[in-house]
Amino acid sequence: MAVLFVLSAACATPPDPPAAAASPAGPTRVEVLGTVPHDPEAFTQGLELVDGVLYEGTGLEGQSSLRRVNPRTGEVERRVDLPDSLFGEGITVVGDRIWQITWRNGVAMERDRTTLEEVRRVTYEGEGWGLCHDGDRLVMSDGSDRLTFRDPESFAETGTVAVRRGGQPVTRLNELECVGGQVWANVWQTDKVVRIDPTNGKVTDTVDLSGVRPADVPKSDVLNGIAAVPGTDEFLVTGKNWPTMFRVRFTGG
Repeated sequence: MAVLFVLSAACATPPDPPAAAASPAGPTRVEVLGTVPHDPEAFTQGLELVDGVLYEGTGLEGQSSLRRVNPRTGEVERRVDLPDSLFGEGITVVGDRIWQITWRNGVAMERDRTTLEEVRRVTYEGEGWGLCHDGDRLVMSDGSDRLTFRDPESFAETGTVAVRRGGQPVTRLNELECVGGQVWANVWQTDKVVRIDPTNGKVTDTVDLSGVRPADVPKSDVLNGIAAVPGTDEFLVTGKNWPTMFRVRFTGG
């Protein structure tokens, strides 16, 4: 049975937790603080917690959606489906709007945060994987070793940075979370997330989350979905078609 927890700061958006040190000693460990049910039919592509509301974007053609989820119970309170031709990917909240990108359709949808309904569409070149908002700009991944910066109003590209760990490219960057001046990224087909300094693209930490993978979840259902819990140093994490979300803290490292 899942252990439910009460999220702090449910009615306001506190400041982000401070960024962790870039070169700590010892391996980073994962402390599991609680669990929440998660829809096992949700092919999770984006996850973000704002003002006590959890927003989730899901993928696959004919199954893609944007959802408003109760972060205490996992209940889907509202769901809007994408057209069958669109493959949904990352999402992020910007004020009273939500941006949702698509995989190979080259389309980003701006949505009303309250109703989740589409307000407008813009186009972009290349693939869309993950998306987050650092307070000033959007940060987007496309499965490569590159993060792209975009204007949060127009979605126009404003710059890029190459992601490196020990001088080597880090590819398959997937779902993103911007917090504390850093970018956390799931690495597709692994149980790892990396912390990236967006000013220079350097990976400053790597966290192995294989210990939280539910025993009955196949490897093909990859870890994907990381949402910072505002006002804390904690995160919600889950995976594609996982039956559980985990509230975790990264310690040591």
